[in-house]
Amino acid sequence: MTTSRSSWDTRAETGADIPAIRRINLAAFETSAEADLVDALRRDPSWIDGLSLVARDDHGTPVAHALLTRCHIGEVPALCLAPCAVLPGHQRRGAGSAAIRAALSTARERGERFVTVLGHPDYYPRFGFGRASAHGIGLTIEVPDEALMALALVPDHPLPSGTIRYAAPFGI
Repeated sequence: MTTSRSSWDTRAETGADIPAIRRINLAAFETSAEADLVDALRRDPSWIDGLSLVARDDHGTPVAHALLTRCHIGEVPALCLAPCAVLPGHQRRGAGSAAIRAALSTARERGERFVTVLGHPDYYPRFGFGRASAHGIGLTIEVPDEALMALALVPDHPLPSGTIRYAAPFGI
């Protein structure tokens, strides 16, 4: 039986974590697309050191990963949360949530204001994400309206409206 942990050790990735992060993404997804995306983003100008976060098990081994990279909403700088991955044996235990919370907290501490995510509409609202279309935020491709979400990290800075422009490796 797996149980949820109340706290996970989270930190920014180090160079030594890169192979583990690739393994996490390969194990969590059906294809290598997300693992390849992380590798491509590391080489892209959208990469921001310190915003690739891992959650580690009791042995210090990374078991979850959350990545924030630069995107834009219209002309306004924002962050894109993707991909997020957890080793299958550690899913539903809070490791992924811990990595995401650590990434959002780090972004807020660094003065970032806005984050977008294209993901499961039942999962991401727990972090404060809401439907992007309610703020006039969209994409150039068709996605389910409820899956595109956005978050203002600083409450007194309302979300801008506009079309999200992702980093080139996303291919959108």
